[in-house]
Amino acid sequence: MNQTIQDTQQKLQYNALHNPYHSDRMSVFSKKGMVATSQPLAAQAGLDMLKKGGNAVDAAIATAACLTVVEPTSNGIGGDAFALVWMNGELHGLNASGPAPRSISIEEVKKAGHDNMPKFGWLPVTVPGAPAAWVELSNRFGKLPFKEVLQPAISYAEEGYPLMPILGKYWRKAYETYKRELKGEEFESWFQTFAPDGRAPEVGEIWRSPHHASTLREIAETKSESFYRGALAQKISEASEAHGGFLRSEDLATFYPQWVKPISVNYRGYDVWEIPPNGQGIVALMALNTLKGYDFTEKESAETYHKQIEAIKLAFVDAKKYVTDPLRMNVSVEGLLSESYAAKRRDLIDYEALQPEPGTPPSGGTVYLATADEEGNMVSFIQSNYMGFGSGVVVPETGIGLQNRGHDFSLDPDHDNALAPGKKTYHTIIPGFLTKNGKAVGPFGVMGGYMQPQGHVQVVMNTVDFHLNPQAALDAPRWQWMEDKKVLVERSLPSHIVDDLARRGHDVQVAADSGNFGRGQIIWRDPETGVLAGGTEGRTDGSIAAW
Repeated sequence: MNQTIQDTQQKLQYNALHNPYHSDRMSVFSKKGMVATSQPLAAQAGLDMLKKGGNAVDAAIATAACLTVVEPTSNGIGGDAFALVWMNGELHGLNASGPAPRSISIEEVKKAGHDNMPKFGWLPVTVPGAPAAWVELSNRFGKLPFKEVLQPAISYAEEGYPLMPILGKYWRKAYETYKRELKGEEFESWFQTFAPDGRAPEVGEIWRSPHHASTLREIAETKSESFYRGALAQKISEASEAHGGFLRSEDLATFYPQWVKPISVNYRGYDVWEIPPNGQGIVALMALNTLKGYDFTEKESAETYHKQIEAIKLAFVDAKKYVTDPLRMNVSVEGLLSESYAAKRRDLIDYEALQPEPGTPPSGGTVYLATADEEGNMVSFIQSNYMGFGSGVVVPETGIGLQNRGHDFSLDPDHDNALAPGKKTYHTIIPGFLTKNGKAVGPFGVMGGYMQPQGHVQVVMNTVDFHLNPQAALDAPRWQWMEDKKVLVERSLPSHIVDDLARRGHDVQVAADSGNFGRGQIIWRDPETGVLAGGTEGRTDGSIAAW
């Protein structure tokens, strides 16, 4: 009798994206430090910096750099970044969004055959701000050497890592889109970098990028000087010129991040902070300013959802009309956030869904991470290539995937956000922060295009109005206003609320997938004990690293 057992199946067979059972996530508590982000490997990289004696800023930089490697579907070296930093009892804002090239213009884009700013290719590429943000944060607040902070990212790019489930899902989705739409020679480097075997890597499969590692090492050794004023800048400029782009060495050489004064509104005793325009954080603040005029007693109520949706609609149409490069805005931030204007917008909200129109205020595809250390310092940080992988352009032999942030510019010369040389566009990525009575509560954020301010409003209200813990505040069903009266809701939203919203005139559509509803992180700090409480996103591969 043959005793040999033929095992034709050498490994377990399962679908990493299929989970038929409800799973409860709990808030995570710790004392010495915490990092919350969408990829476990990046969160652990940040925690490693804390354990080496670094602070929350060192942890944030390590996590951010690592995310360009372990979640390239959402961000990259060639993207922008914003940060809110609570350091030594004070909140600081950093705007590291880059402007349009100096040689671009509406006329040049139209001459190239476009009636609107394209999504892909070199035309929507603006100056990347992320590498400069890392250095600026390190120079001002970091404790560890910059080279040491970037080492985890370099190692993962060099040695490779296995893809997480949600990461693999969006990588495949992007590959299918790019394979269908990106046909020019300028896109070949993207496929060589992110689909080296002629396909997207699978969940659990190891992907590595030696060019990415080399670029990160050069950024680490030169403190980003090579990227803006050296060899890397030259490579970017040459690739742009070779394919009809407008980005040049001088655009990179003259870019520096800006420290800005964060803006806020007081919402029921809590100060909610955002980066000022050109970011869209003002949308969340305008909506909260409107909503604080109501008393909310029940979260799962059609009345609550209705008022939230209406307030967001009104805030968004104002922002899309007025928000742009702060040097080019025709209305003031103070006017948009004034109590009198909030009252006027609140008066427009009635029982039925409205068709939103901009008012007249008084004159006057992203990754998010949160970090906290034992001394009470905290960082709310966000960076993005926009629309997933961004422009579809990777600078040859560098691993630098470039953003397509310029897609948001208008080619209507009369529009407030009209394309202009050296101008910054309306920007979707926004970090959030919460304080009370001058003391830090903590960082929060929800990434995902125009979902971001909507997610901020929902997370803040879940926390302040409905007293949900950090994890529950993120897990709660979400809605997203799309346009006109169209609202997308998650399947977990109770059906009777969906029906009631429809009766009020909302065009409600139940989404089959939760991927469009943002991916958030929260860290709250107890001001008396210093204990940290964190929540992470169940809609992605979110993870909290703590000690």
